[in-house]
Amino acid sequence: MILIIDFGSQYNQLIARRVRENKVFCVIEPPTIKTDAIRRLNPEGIILSGGPASIYEKVSPKIHPAVFKMGIPILGICYGMQFMMSALGGTVKRAARREYGFAELRIKRQSGVFKGLPKKMQCWMSYGDSIQRLPQGFTIWGSTENTAIAAAANPNKHLVGVQFHPEVAHTPLGTKVLQNFLFGVCRCKKSWSMKSFANEAIQEIRRTVADKKVILGLSGGVDSSVTAMLLHQSISKQLTCIFVDNGLLRKNEANKLKATLKQHLNINIRFVNATGRFLKALKNVTDPEKKRKIIGRIFMDVFEAEAKKIKNAQFLAQGTLYPDVIESVSAFGGPTAVIKSYHNVGGLPKKMKLKLIEPLRYLFKDEVRLLGKAIGLPDDLIWRQPFPGPGLAVRVLGEITRKRLRILREVDDVLLEEIKDAGYYKKLWQSFAVLLPLKSVGVMGDERTYENIIAVRAVTSKDAMTADWAKLPHKLLGKISNRIINEVDGVNRVVYDISSKPPSTIEWE
Repeated sequence: MILIIDFGSQYNQLIARRVRENKVFCVIEPPTIKTDAIRRLNPEGIILSGGPASIYEKVSPKIHPAVFKMGIPILGICYGMQFMMSALGGTVKRAARREYGFAELRIKRQSGVFKGLPKKMQCWMSYGDSIQRLPQGFTIWGSTENTAIAAAANPNKHLVGVQFHPEVAHTPLGTKVLQNFLFGVCRCKKSWSMKSFANEAIQEIRRTVADKKVILGLSGGVDSSVTAMLLHQSISKQLTCIFVDNGLLRKNEANKLKATLKQHLNINIRFVNATGRFLKALKNVTDPEKKRKIIGRIFMDVFEAEAKKIKNAQFLAQGTLYPDVIESVSAFGGPTAVIKSYHNVGGLPKKMKLKLIEPLRYLFKDEVRLLGKAIGLPDDLIWRQPFPGPGLAVRVLGEITRKRLRILREVDDVLLEEIKDAGYYKKLWQSFAVLLPLKSVGVMGDERTYENIIAVRAVTSKDAMTADWAKLPHKLLGKISNRIINEVDGVNRVVYDISSKPPSTIEWE
């Protein structure tokens, strides 16, 4: 296992990804972690990330210097290298010339992290400070035109620092540098896999839960579905999932989930149909923020009422993923202050006096999908595109009525059918339809119409932080438009959203 110390780097998740791609497990912790906690983790190696601070600033993040005396191999990257050198007696000062972008690294010693690498290699630099004097026992292992000490090491103590970023694609041989550290310096084994994770997670769940009962808020998304499957395989009937039908789901979504999880996989699920309650509360509401708050409040009430029926439940399970955990322990941000105003089961534990269990908290989204496959979850659930908590409420712009929801459901069903048939479903981050609060003039059957407008949205993305509109073939878009207008009563015009995020958002509300 590798411990990554997050000094506020924008690349900390990328470092973790590179480590895990080499089948080595890793965790990311803030610099405030205690040395005792590090000992309990018992890592084979530690990676100190980069960061935006200068080590001579009073508020700059620092880990206890005792970490360098624990006998654990340590790789410092950028700020991590600067902190290492400063903490061990070296000198770091503002660089006479900031280096940002590509640089040629001249390797002086082709061993350790540079074993098997050429004497010259391209690397990516991003720093404003530089090391002026090395601590005792360290020697220069690499330089660039602007940076005399671009890499340094004390091989006797298994300490090495690099000023460049080996984790980014702009350092083509950076993966080899990290591999040398993992397997050459740290002597790690390639033991990280979804199968091994599943086995360990199941054992940990059984130890934690024992004979107690667990409640899970099931949405049908990949995160909650994988969590449900993993818990089911761990504790079977001790798990009760609660699925709240708010009347804002896609066509036949609740029935499909019931057939897949309850009938085929025998997972214990309670389906609560609260459609009438949600739609009554949303009547005449058009403001998107008010919609979200109403949906969130009612969901909480319905979920809590149903959960109270489950006697002796002591745990609440959530499908929290690693990016959320990392953000909550940032070197600078502390716990995140912004919480989505729509339903978030994470707000329930304190009120319900339940202990929290999050079996996916160390996984990234694509790893969750791999885990789902490893434990036998159907592909339909594994590859389900993200669906907003408020459901179709944020895709029916303006007033929400049963009629407008019916129109959007039929449109959405046609759209997804064509996207899947064309082989684009897994390639897209999201693809969906929006019912606009507008009508347009049309001609159908030689008659004038005045009907609804549908906006089709399809985007590509890796993490939803940024997104680009999908360049779908015109022939496919034409077919989607024709089918929607011909098959769904009440629609006479279809438009395609070609805006990216930013400046737009993925959803319309």
